[in-house]
Amino acid sequence: MAIDLGTSMTKVYLDGKGIVLNEPSVVAVNVETEEVVATGSEAYSMIGRTSDKIKVCLPLEGGVISDFDLAQYMIGAYLKKVSQNHVVMPRVVVSVPCKITEVEKRAVVDAVSASGVRKICLIEEPVAAALGAGVDISQPHGTLVVDIGGGTTDMAVLSLSGIAISRSIKIAGNAFDEAIIKYIKKKYNLLIGRRMAENAKLAIGCVYPQKDVSTFRVKGRNAMTGLPQWADITSDEILEALIDHVMQIILVIQEMLEKTPPELMGDVYSDGMILTGGSAQLFGFDSLISKKAKMPVHIAEEPQKCVAAGAGKATRFIDDIENKAYGVLNPLSAAY
Repeated sequence: MAIDLGTSMTKVYLDGKGIVLNEPSVVAVNVETEEVVATGSEAYSMIGRTSDKIKVCLPLEGGVISDFDLAQYMIGAYLKKVSQNHVVMPRVVVSVPCKITEVEKRAVVDAVSASGVRKICLIEEPVAAALGAGVDISQPHGTLVVDIGGGTTDMAVLSLSGIAISRSIKIAGNAFDEAIIKYIKKKYNLLIGRRMAENAKLAIGCVYPQKDVSTFRVKGRNAMTGLPQWADITSDEILEALIDHVMQIILVIQEMLEKTPPELMGDVYSDGMILTGGSAQLFGFDSLISKKAKMPVHIAEEPQKCVAAGAGKATRFIDDIENKAYGVLNPLSAAY
């Protein structure tokens, strides 16, 4: 079994069945009794629409666990959903951002092992994303993968099943939503919620000028009068809201490329860069990075599922991590 613990979505992959669960990483809690009321899609639909009694929490922030108890409960609930009739105590591969501390790794391991998992192996997200995108990373050949998720953007140059150089930056899908909220407040004096910002991003989000400008109606509350108000925003305005964040991601990519060994750089330059993660689907992301980094950029098929599928493919290496057989290159980074 493999788990992609994402800031915005949690996916579970079962060997032989593919991705069997894809739910938002959201938990709704009753404030008075501290009991969990809902998880996943049910809790996600409550964001911004709760009463005083219910609080909606995101147990993961920036790709790492921010609320241990809720994360543990959520993982347990999802694993129960998936393994009603399967083997108890499965062995699990979990994906983690590439620049996380030992303490953060430990938190992930403890949260997952609380649901009765007997063995946990960690895989770094860029490695899983490359495997999921169908790249053979066991060759002595450089591959550049940029995974733009919900909480973090992870990028790495991979070769021989490992990371040659990597970077992780906490600017991704959620930061884009925040940027849209701030922009609309500043320009229209209109307060909108995260759900509305995300809907606008999905409907007309772009990071490169479009020929046909599309519009989307956002509804919220006027910041001055407190009365209901709406505004029609265009894709060009969303571009204006997101461009600063996107440029920061591109600067980190450029800085990482400057430090990449020249031989690997040659491979990367001829093959191009692979974009994965849900936010990679924003219109024009590939064109903009291609223009700034002066190299071809390819978006993987089903980019939002690459990390989960790659972690699933890596389950076959669990046995090799114990019997370090000579000549077996293992993409898994650690076992607990």
